[in-house]
Amino acid sequence: MKKFFYNRKLLIAIAVGLFASLIIAGQRYFIESENMQVDLAVDYQSLVDLADREGLDFDDVLKQTREAGITSLAVYDSTLEKLARQGKVFTLAGSEILGNYQSGTLNNDLWRQTIEFGLIEANRVYVIGGDLASYYDTKEALFQRLGEERVKIFSVGGIEVIEVKAQFGEVMKMPLGLPHDELNKARAAGFTILARPMNFRKCTAENVQFVFDRLESYPVSEIVFDGPEVLGASNFLDLTAEQMTRRKFTFGVIEHFSQLQFYPQLGMYYLAQKIGEDKIARLYAIPKDEQPKLTLPTAINRWSTTDRERNIRINLLRIFDKAEPDTTLLETNMKYFHEVRAVLERDGFTFGKAGTFENYYPNVLLRALVVIGVAAAGVLYLSLISRRLNRNQRLQMRLFAIIAICAALPVLVGAGGKVRLLAAFMSANLFPALAIIWQLDLLRVIQYKVRIQNRAMQLRDDLSTAQLVWIAGFALLVTGVTAMTGAAYLSGALSDVSYFLEFEIFRGIKLTFILPLILVAVAFLQRFNIVDEARKNVPATRQIKELLDKSISVKMFLALMVVLGAFVVLIARSGHTSGMPVSGLEIKIRALLEQMFYARPRTKEIFFGHPAFMLAIAAFLKKFPKMICFVLIMAATIGQSSMVETFAHMRTPIFMSFMRGLDGLIPGALIGALLIAVFQFFSQRLLKR
Repeated sequence: MKKFFYNRKLLIAIAVGLFASLIIAGQRYFIESENMQVDLAVDYQSLVDLADREGLDFDDVLKQTREAGITSLAVYDSTLEKLARQGKVFTLAGSEILGNYQSGTLNNDLWRQTIEFGLIEANRVYVIGGDLASYYDTKEALFQRLGEERVKIFSVGGIEVIEVKAQFGEVMKMPLGLPHDELNKARAAGFTILARPMNFRKCTAENVQFVFDRLESYPVSEIVFDGPEVLGASNFLDLTAEQMTRRKFTFGVIEHFSQLQFYPQLGMYYLAQKIGEDKIARLYAIPKDEQPKLTLPTAINRWSTTDRERNIRINLLRIFDKAEPDTTLLETNMKYFHEVRAVLERDGFTFGKAGTFENYYPNVLLRALVVIGVAAAGVLYLSLISRRLNRNQRLQMRLFAIIAICAALPVLVGAGGKVRLLAAFMSANLFPALAIIWQLDLLRVIQYKVRIQNRAMQLRDDLSTAQLVWIAGFALLVTGVTAMTGAAYLSGALSDVSYFLEFEIFRGIKLTFILPLILVAVAFLQRFNIVDEARKNVPATRQIKELLDKSISVKMFLALMVVLGAFVVLIARSGHTSGMPVSGLEIKIRALLEQMFYARPRTKEIFFGHPAFMLAIAAFLKKFPKMICFVLIMAATIGQSSMVETFAHMRTPIFMSFMRGLDGLIPGALIGALLIAVFQFFSQRLLKR
């Protein structure tokens, strides 16, 4: 039997790197624990629409909204279309005025004289005030948007009229700045303001100043720019950053509908860099096309999951358009607001201006120790699949020294972003594989009764069900803890505020489901012969060649296709952009698991990987054919790698990722124990026959 030795010096290097990783993990935990304040926001206009639909006084709706727990109102740029609908400002096309004159329906003599003097042109747009404050807001905004060459003021009988050189449909939808009346109303009702201004076409420094002047003296909680550009893009972003920094405004970035990074806005990354990532919060809103499909309890639970798992700190709640049975539309939405706040309060959140992370970047020496530990793990793995390297510890140490120096130097000088990402990727793949390989070596010791320290490891062939369950469960626990070393390393390599906010992300999620399987498969074939167990020490390459040369039956071919299909689905379902649908049954199971556990365990762990691990240990101990053991070990590897891969989602707090793995480990072991018991029961019944 080939015996592989574990280089103690490499193990020490891994232990030192683990210690550094755990220090970083502790720092990360306290930083995440401090960022627990959420801003609950609703669109101002949606409350106006709700009051209109219910025939209620708007001030009363604002009061009830505040009492329900909403902290901010999102105020957007006004438009002439919106102002006309509210009766605050009226807009007419020149062609419409001339048409009324020609048809005899224009009865105002002053307007008739204005037309007769040639002051009205068909291709112009004319704006007339209704509400004085709204009119002055509109006039100021039109000059900002279009300039003096396209906006002219004249008077008709003492009434001021704005003439605009623009297409009627375009000017009706043109953003006109945040309206003072809405800002005043929100402030008077006790809300802070989530400002949603749009950028200007060919933005100037004066335009940027105009937006911030509108917000002067108002209690702004955050600025989240509306549209595809941030204010000032792309020539005056420095001025925007300066204004936001001086006013201590928080910059809100909108999570993408795929729940991965952000809705793209021109200038967003540059502005974030200029104002500092410690002044940034992530915003989420349930997509418009999705919310009508959700029940009220589902939507409420969505916010709990969102804020706890994705570091969302600005919750922009949409109004439900349909009332629940036996309630009014207002009562339905007030219940929604109140219960969202209640469930978040239960989760430990406070409410107000959105919380932000401190500008956290770990000590470079700790980072260097982490990447050195990953280098040691890589060399250790190579030594466990190559007998020649395994016997030459001097060569191992030389190889380790070269890789460690190349990896650590960029990190020590304050760079090494790509090195860190590579270290995280290797951690996610190496450590689950090493955990499984270590168990394989222990199983070989047991199976071949190798003498260790003058004592023979021996187990009876007739182990009871309880003994099988205990040994398999203990092995799963030890392997899980060992694999979680990779989680600590992954987190240690990437932990900083840019990853918490998802300005940077871990890349290679799908590969982390494939590569550990390859790493473990190579190690398995180096230790066991799955083609002909009577032959010992057959190289992995020869076994693979013999497998490829074998003839298979149609039944075996179909079985392989089923396994391959299941594997493709597993990989396709990983990540956020696969498009692979989730069945209704699985959605219900997920909801149940969310209710049962602190963090919902992954189905691939609880129902697949961990039970397969238990069965794999039992199969080895019962001396099953090595091909069956191989298949079970591959399935078990998926469970271990999934536990580590969970930590690749750096936006998720580290404690929640840890609890997700733990919550999957225990029930997965119970399911595995049940499967072992069922197998033992039927095998004993068959033996009696």
